Amino acid sequence: MLKIQLIIFKFFILFLISLSISKAELINPNSNIEPIEVIKIQLTGLKNNDLNYNDFGIRQTWNFAHPDNKKNTGPLENFTKMIKGDVYGVLIDHLQSTVSLIKKSNEQAQFEVIILDQNKTYYKFLWGVEKYIGDGPLKDCWLTTVVSSPISLGSSI
Repeated sequence: MLKIQLIIFKFFILFLISLSISKAELINPNSNIEPIEVIKIQLTGLKNNDLNYNDFGIRQTWNFAHPDNKKNTGPLENFTKMIKGDVYGVLIDHLQSTVSLIKKSNEQAQFEVIILDQNKTYYKFLWGVEKYIGDGPLKDCWLTTVVSSPISLGSSI
């Protein structure tokens, strides 16, 4: 019975996330959002990048970037150029994605993400998130620390 309640709860959270994204409101990190949900929020945003306003999905992804990651990528303008560039551009307006857990501890989690881009080519990413241990509003929030370069898995055709 507890397992069914947990499944219903997770479905409800994902429903709220999709509802929030459909209204083009950025979701903010909070300590109740699980690591896999962080990635799904980011992927949903990138899949619908220009929903209601330009680069909504990139801003949503930025919202869940770890502060250390933001230091490495620079301000949002640089992050936007990077995401739209040759390496990560396949994420913008992709057709579908799957997320699989590789490993998880109390502080870190790593996932395999496979996306199908608009050209119907599959790409694999390793996507890492980490629980923020500093003070302030991000305390205990799961945030993205690293996304590998994509590995082409070939065409779906």
